[in-house]
Amino acid sequence: MPKKVFVYTELQLSVPFDQVPWPRMNPVLLAQPGLVRKTWLSGIGTDTPGGFYEFDGYDNARHFADVYFPTEAASMSASFQTKLFDGDIVEAASRQMRSPHYDI
Repeated sequence: MPKKVFVYTELQLSVPFDQVPWPRMNPVLLAQPGLVRKTWLSGIGTDTPGGFYEFDGYDNARHFADVYFPTEAASMSASFQTKLFDGDIVEAASRQMRSPHYDI
């Protein structure tokens, strides 16, 4: 299993970002096991909120994707999309592109 996992999420709702409850969500997200960092996303022209997360391993990322995120989406009555990506296999290519996720 990969030691670095990236998770992409998107809520299927349209809401201006200033109405996304991120001040309430950030402390809860920071408490998620294995979360290294998150970048909030807001769809251009769609206002779909989402995020790009980095986790310290597969198990923590899978738990986030299977347990936490569906519950958060349900609290907003929103359908969602979640995808997991292997961060280990792409390291060399990402370092060459100066990705901040590999600045050790």
